[in-house]
Amino acid sequence: MDKIAFRMTLKPGHLDEYRKRHDEIWPDLVEALKAAGIRDYSIHHDAETNALFATLWREKGHTMDALPSLEVMQRWWTSMAPLMETNADGSPVSVPLETVFHLD
Repeated sequence: MDKIAFRMTLKPGHLDEYRKRHDEIWPDLVEALKAAGIRDYSIHHDAETNALFATLWREKGHTMDALPSLEVMQRWWTSMAPLMETNADGSPVSVPLETVFHLD
């Protein structure tokens, strides 16, 4: 499995709603993420900068790259767009992060 880390940006004043939506994440989205080979997905918030730091593990042979074409992912992005910085296609602005240390 590969570990992926990335950063996104939450718009000011939207943490409670962001948390609520993830607490109530749609079952069909969870199913799509798991079917794509995603495991152990966590998102953390830095209150000082409103940065969202995410990590996930993806299985060998994952289909994560196909997620943007799924209708459920498009709906999720549309619902989350008012809360975070997004790209023109509605996806969250996401910056890959390099691992500089890991302790197993």
